Amino acid sequence: MAYSHVENVNNPLIFGKSLEEWQQSQAGHTAGEIAQQPWLWKKTADVLRSQEASIRQFLDIAFSHPDLEIVLTGAGSSAFIGVILEGAYQKYTGRKSSAYATTHLLTHPQNYFGKGKTILLVSFARSGNSPESEAAVHLANRYCKKVYHLIITCSASGKLGQSQHIRPGYVLLLPPESNDQGLAMTGSFTSMLLAGLLIARLNELPSLQKELDLLGRYGKKILEEYGPLLQNIAELHFDRTVFLGSGPLYGAALESHLKVQELTDGKTICKYDSFLSFRHGPKVVITPSTLIVYLCSNDPYVAQYELDLIKSIHHGEKGVLRIMVSEHTGEARPYTDASIILNNGQERLDEEFLAICYVLPAQMLGLFRSLALGLNPDSPSLNGTITRVVQGVTIYTPPEPGNGQEKKADT
Repeated sequence: MAYSHVENVNNPLIFGKSLEEWQQSQAGHTAGEIAQQPWLWKKTADVLRSQEASIRQFLDIAFSHPDLEIVLTGAGSSAFIGVILEGAYQKYTGRKSSAYATTHLLTHPQNYFGKGKTILLVSFARSGNSPESEAAVHLANRYCKKVYHLIITCSASGKLGQSQHIRPGYVLLLPPESNDQGLAMTGSFTSMLLAGLLIARLNELPSLQKELDLLGRYGKKILEEYGPLLQNIAELHFDRTVFLGSGPLYGAALESHLKVQELTDGKTICKYDSFLSFRHGPKVVITPSTLIVYLCSNDPYVAQYELDLIKSIHHGEKGVLRIMVSEHTGEARPYTDASIILNNGQERLDEEFLAICYVLPAQMLGLFRSLALGLNPDSPSLNGTITRVVQGVTIYTPPEPGNGQEKKADT
């Protein structure tokens, strides 16, 4: 069982219920995989430490090319990891870094790849069996001058996990417990996100232990203290939810919106946006039956812009409830109805790390909302619209690079 360690701790309860009770609700996988994440983050960091030298050796060769660009990719939630990390890779590596979903790369490879380009393609994949992810690897080789492949995956048996033959390439296999068995990506998402961030900051790895410890503390605080609040909120009458975030937390909002929407089988329609962008039209989606979740930055400069929008909503249509997720209390709290506060002291977690634990409330909300709607969280899609690994995708022959002519697909 992927989360068997939960059964061996002093308090084996998960959000107040035993594992057996969750299994009876067909939520055992999802509940257990959400609850184990702080433990999983430690295991993921250990994997990075054990392979630091070999990862560094691979990256040193890639970064020896002065024109190297970084492309972060994946499908679905895996693509959102790149959205969160795009700025971090740009900042910490000094190389042009872009996040493109494999679903974009597959249909318009000529817009993202080029025969004169040398790229590091960082592929995130839970199962490694999504057809778009495998095809993107081959398309990069087909269209670019030189490609270095860094594959971060949770499954040793997946097609990408078995891609040791791709050269030059490096396959980073995360702990097997990260390979979620529930439909929704939870621990797989946060562990791949953490691994990707630690690789971006590989030169700092020995000095990041304080950040990792604080991340673990925050994760445990959310899981252990805010379950009752989120369960009560999940039982309110609302039919749509809006998640807002800035910078790396915009990517966290993106992942959060999908988590609630898929765990409720689309019965709760979700939106996402940045705080500033939300003013430009999307704000109209707020109705009296809308739940609003603010993922607040801990950067004082950014917080000014966020506070302005929060005040604006407070003086207009407020929705059914407004939740603030914040590292510290901050000035926005009086303008919200509920708060998830991670720290009452002065400690501060880097925003990229903050994005990892900021998706936990949405995972928990999605779990509780799914049950409130009478669904089975491990498999909430009643008509099979969504599946754990996407089905029915046909890979077609791509155009010949440079002249629009076709030749046999390299997939």
